[in-house]
Amino acid sequence: MGVKPATIEDRALRVALCQRNFSVGDLAGNVEKIRRSLVEARELGADLALFPELSITGYPPEDLLLKPHFAEEADAALRDLASDVRDIVAVVGYPQLADDLYNTAAILAAGDVAATYRKRYLPNYGVFDEQRYFARGDDALVLDLDGAKVGVTICEDLWYPGGPAQRAAVDGGAEVLICLSASPYQRGKGLERERILATRCLDYVCYLAFCNAIGGQDELVFDGHSLVIDPRGNIVARGRQLEEDLLVVDLELTRVSRRRLHDPRWRQRLMTADDRVTQVSVPRQQKDKPHLQASQKRALLGPEAEIYQALLLGTKDYFHKNGFDHAVLGLSGGIDSALSLVVAADALGPDAVTAVAMPSRYTLSATMNDTREIANRVGVELLELPIDELFEGYLAGLARSFKGTRPGVAEENIQARIRGTLLMALSNKFGWLVLATGNKSEMSVGYATLYGDMAGGFAILKDVPKTCVYDLVRWRNQQGEVVPPSVLSKPPSAELREGQLDSDTLPPYEVLDPIIEAYVENDHSPEEIEKLGFDRPLVDEIVAMIDRAEYKRRQAPPGIRITARAFGKDRRLPITNLYRPASSKD
Repeated sequence: MGVKPATIEDRALRVALCQRNFSVGDLAGNVEKIRRSLVEARELGADLALFPELSITGYPPEDLLLKPHFAEEADAALRDLASDVRDIVAVVGYPQLADDLYNTAAILAAGDVAATYRKRYLPNYGVFDEQRYFARGDDALVLDLDGAKVGVTICEDLWYPGGPAQRAAVDGGAEVLICLSASPYQRGKGLERERILATRCLDYVCYLAFCNAIGGQDELVFDGHSLVIDPRGNIVARGRQLEEDLLVVDLELTRVSRRRLHDPRWRQRLMTADDRVTQVSVPRQQKDKPHLQASQKRALLGPEAEIYQALLLGTKDYFHKNGFDHAVLGLSGGIDSALSLVVAADALGPDAVTAVAMPSRYTLSATMNDTREIANRVGVELLELPIDELFEGYLAGLARSFKGTRPGVAEENIQARIRGTLLMALSNKFGWLVLATGNKSEMSVGYATLYGDMAGGFAILKDVPKTCVYDLVRWRNQQGEVVPPSVLSKPPSAELREGQLDSDTLPPYEVLDPIIEAYVENDHSPEEIEKLGFDRPLVDEIVAMIDRAEYKRRQAPPGIRITARAFGKDRRLPITNLYRPASSKD
C-alpha cells in the first residue's frame, strides 16, 4: 500500500494566543485563568496554546523574585498546572529556580513539563531590571510537534537579529517562532513592534506567534496587541489592544518550506548553520478542528483612543488589583481635573467616584458653574466644601510669623494644602482612594504643591503632557460631550490669587511641552534644544526648573506611563545633584 502524500492540511498547526490579564503575585488566580483559557483553546481545536511572559507570577514581580520561597511556590503552581494539561501543548512563563533563577518558558504536555527554555537577552534599561533578578539562558530550543517545528523565544530574544531566534529558525529548522512577551505600552510602540517582528519573519523565513501581556501593574500598562505574522512579513492576525483576547490561527507550514526552497539567502545560511540547538519531540493530539473565522486581524486604535484606553485600563486595574472600590478627587473646573474625573468614571463607573469642589475667594463663579456642569454630565456625586474659613484660620495662626512680609507663594500653597487635607480626610473616613490630577508638564517644572494638589494615592495624568490632555478631552467629547466647551477655551489657571494664569509663570504649553520632551525623554542638551528652534534663555530656565523639581517628583504618587520616559522607573536621577548642563560655547 502506498503512502499518502503530505498535503498543506497535514502540515498545518493551529495556535492559540491567550492574551490574558494576570496579576503579580496571584499564583493561584493566574493558574486558574490559564486553566480556563486552555479549555477555550481546546474547544477551538488548538494544538498549541501560548501565554505571556511570567504568566504564572504576573509581570514584573520585581523583588518578590529575591524571596526563594516565592520562586518555589511558583514552581509548585506550574507543576500543578502541568498535571492538568492534556490534549494540547501549552507554553507558560514562570521563574525557574535551578542553579540560579531564570526567566523561563515551560512547555507543558501530557500532564508534565516536557521542556523548558530560558530567556537569553535580559533587558536592563528603562523600566526593566531583569539582570537584577535573572541569570541568562544560552541554548536555543526547537519543539518537534509531530513534524511541525516550533522555536521558542521570550520577549527581548526577538528584539535583536541573531541569537536564539535565528539559531532556532536556521540551525534548528523551526518553521514557527513563538514569543512569550511582557512588552509595556507607550504611545506609538505597537507599530514599532509590528515593524521589528515582521523583519524577523522576513529574515528567518518563518511564521511568528507573538503573545503579549495585557493589564495594568502599578505605573505600567501592558497593551496586548498580540500578533501572528507570516514568512512574507504580513500580519495574519492582530489581538485587541488594551483588552483581553484569544487569537486562534491556522499556520500552513508548507508555505514556509516552499518559500525557503526559493530563497537563496536561506540556502546560504544553511551552509553555515550548526547544530547548537536543543530539539525536543512533543506529541500533539490529532483531532477534528472546528472551522475558524476568516480573519482575526483587529483594527488599530487611533492615537488618542489608544492613550485613553491605556489610562482606563491602568486606572481600573490599579483600583481593582489593590482592593479599592471608590475614588475621590478635587474637581476645580479646569481641564486636568475634568479629564481625571471622566477617566475615573469611565474606568470604575460614576457611582464609584466622588468629586469635591473646594472654592476659595479666588474661585470665579464661571469656574464653579463649569465644575457643577462637569459633575452633572459625568453623573458623579459632587461635594462642595468652601475653604475660605479654613484659609482665614491658617492666616490668623501664621500672622505673627508672617508679619512684615508680602503675600505670595506661601499663602497660595496653603489653599492647595487645605484642599489636599480635606480630600485625605474623606479618604480616611470612607476608605476612598484620592486621585491627584496634575499632568506631566506641571510635574516636570515643579508647578505643583507638595501635600496639596500632589496629595493622593494615584495620578492618572502623571505622564500625560498638557497639550495631550486637551487632545484627549476633545477626543472623548466626540464620543459624547462630557466636558463643556468653556473648559477647553479658557486659559489655564490655578486660581490661587486674583487674576492668576499659568502663563504668568510658564510659557505656552505648546512651547513648553516640546522642550520637556526633548530634555526629559530624548536627553537633549540645552544647546541641542536651542537648535530645534527654541529661545536659549527660555530653554535654560525650563531645564533649571525641571532639575530643581526632582525632590517633588520623588514624593508624587504613581501614575500611568504612556510616554517613552515617564518619571519613576524610567528616569532615575539623584535628588542631590550638582551637575548642570554646560553653557553654550557661542
